[in-house]
Amino acid sequence: MKLFYVPKTRATRPRWVLEELGVPYELVRLQAGPAGTRSPEHLARNPLGHVPVLEDRGQYVFESGAICMHLADLFPERRLLPPPGTVDRAHAYQWVLFSLTEMEPPLIELSAEARKPDVEKNASVIAGARARFGKVADLLEAVLRDRKYLVGDAFGVADVMVGATLAWAGAMRLVEARPSLEGYLTQLRARPAWQRALVD
Repeated sequence: MKLFYVPKTRATRPRWVLEELGVPYELVRLQAGPAGTRSPEHLARNPLGHVPVLEDRGQYVFESGAICMHLADLFPERRLLPPPGTVDRAHAYQWVLFSLTEMEPPLIELSAEARKPDVEKNASVIAGARARFGKVADLLEAVLRDRKYLVGDAFGVADVMVGATLAWAGAMRLVEARPSLEGYLTQLRARPAWQRALVD
């Protein structure tokens, strides 16, 4: 298997899963831009020129959530996803999709505003995005108050997807004063696989 990867992007999520699985893989680091993610070779893997892309048995899979769940399915003995057909499995899907549909959009807006010169920043957009993420963070704070992981009593793909997105939010100081979220992130950051996935 090959993971096409740019550091400090969503590609960190499947890299983290691969490190948790402890299976052999080739990491292909790309540069953002015409020589890397926008090259004809990479556009053949993902026509939008994004990472991550996983090459598995000569075929390509993109989108971080899809790759993470596919990897977990390839190695069911590692139990990064609950058994198919269980309610826990549905809850894992729920949190993976939650990370993409509820958590990411306000973070994308805030990141876009942060890149603008101060005179071009839109205060109402920033306030709205912070408020929307605040609701998401409050929900997660309540969910994680009495549990260690999101699904059942075991670490899994749901924690990779939500945890990596929370780390992004944490870098923007959006999880402060929420002790459950802070504790959850602390325990995830202590995992050797996450540390290996972030070496660059």
